This record gives sequence, structure tokens and C-alpha cells, in this order.
Amino acid sequence: MTKAEVRITRLAHAHDLPLPEYQSALAAGFDFTAAVPSGEPLTIAPGTRALVPTGLAMALPEGFEAQVRPRSGLAMKHGLTVLNAPGTIDADYRGEVQVLLVNLGTEPVSINRGMRIAQCVIATITRAIFSEVTVLDQTERGAGGFGSTGS
Repeated sequence: MTKAEVRITRLAHAHDLPLPEYQSALAAGFDFTAAVPSGEPLTIAPGTRALVPTGLAMALPEGFEAQVRPRSGLAMKHGLTVLNAPGTIDADYRGEVQVLLVNLGTEPVSINRGMRIAQCVIATITRAIFSEVTVLDQTERGAGGFGSTGS
């Protein structure tokens, strides 16, 4: 298991919220919580989206990214998911982490302060070296696109 030091800043509006932590010994991701004002839940109506603050900023080491992913329980119970999943936080971003949620369910969903809204996986990055060629090597699949390898 690779480890990376990720520096976290808790912003003023998250002063009482816990810092991220892994919930089990082999968990791949940790949860982000909502830093909406206490007593003022953010309601996401069916078919709409909202940018939810976490109250955290982070500094990832070079060569790493943070992938923001949906929480399966929210998706299953409420139809709530991360719209741009996985969202990418680059190593040079220093602003507040915010999560773009969409309600694909049939009922409004209230996001309360401290609610676990998304999970985050820290991953290593491989950068491509591009080289232009006039012809690509042939494969059995060829140019077959969506659905071309089976149902």
C-alpha cells in the first residue's frame, strides 16, 4: 500500500467538523462531510444539482490526485450521486474542496451539516508522453466503439 502525506487545512466554516479519516484498515477511500451552516440544511430537489462545501482545502504531493466519488449508500437510498464522478482534485489546487451532487431520485434530499456526502480516493498519476504517428497498430477490436465487445 502506497502512502502519501496530504496536508489539510480546515477552513473557518468547518471548525467543528472532523478531519477526514479512513473507516477501516483496508479502506481505499475516506469520506468528505458537508460544511453547510448548522440548522440550515441544503435541499437538493429531484433532477437538480448543488455544489456542497466541505470546509477543507488540501495540498496533495506531486504525482498524486484526489478522486471524488459517490457514496453507495446515498446513491442507493436517495438517488444522490456525484455529478462529475469521479471528480479530480489536482495536486496544484489549493481552494476549498466542494462536491457537485445531483439528485437522480424522486424525492428532495436534505444535506445537513456533517453529513457524509462523498468519498475520496488518493491515487497516483501517470502522465502520457504523446507521439504523433500516421498509422496505429492493428488490434482485433479495431475501431469498434460502444457495445462492440458484447452486451
